[in-house]
Amino acid sequence: MKAFFSIKSALKLLSVVILSMTVSACGFHLRGTYMLPDEIAKLSLTSFDQYGQLTRLVKSQFKLHGIEAVPPSATVPNLHLISESSGERTLSLYQNSRAAEYELNYSVRYSITIPNKASKTFSTKVTRTFLDNPLTALAKSVERDMIKDEMRQQASRQILRQMARLTATIEQLDEQELEAKLAEMEDTDAKDLPTTSQQVTTQEVPAQQGSAGTSETQSGTN
Repeated sequence: MKAFFSIKSALKLLSVVILSMTVSACGFHLRGTYMLPDEIAKLSLTSFDQYGQLTRLVKSQFKLHGIEAVPPSATVPNLHLISESSGERTLSLYQNSRAAEYELNYSVRYSITIPNKASKTFSTKVTRTFLDNPLTALAKSVERDMIKDEMRQQASRQILRQMARLTATIEQLDEQELEAKLAEMEDTDAKDLPTTSQQVTTQEVPAQQGSAGTSETQSGTN
């Protein structure tokens, strides 16, 4: 029985190693818990609030997932935090018409720029519910602040999760670039080829010269 489990564990380990080698060969590496493209192994971070809490949380996610934060440059991919916003709406009321339950919303807009490819803008949203109690106003105020901090943390994780989905975007951009180059090559080849009218004219010129020579000879004979 022990031998069976040891063989089973060895097979699982071998499968994981083979999968990791295959994925690495394709240009993607497992960073933290997400499979991130090699194009963003080094990433610059800019923000509407360079010293804000959200910016610090995203930097922490960089370290957690093995992304090297570098200064902004024209040759380095960039993650730009555009804005953050929060709001709430009432879900239920007490008998005295005071709000009893809220829905808290937090959203972030950000853009990811990959040099020589494209720049795309994304947004992420986090929603939580909050039960209010006028009798414990101070404690509920602290709880609300803690919930907002947790929502920011979740938003920073969702940003990294969205970056992991850049796989399809990068592949699509590569395909579009390849198609554009092929179309450009076809246009160049088409311009280099002689047209049909040019070929016909080239063949007709000797015939016209021959006719002229014949007419001159006949005229001289006469």
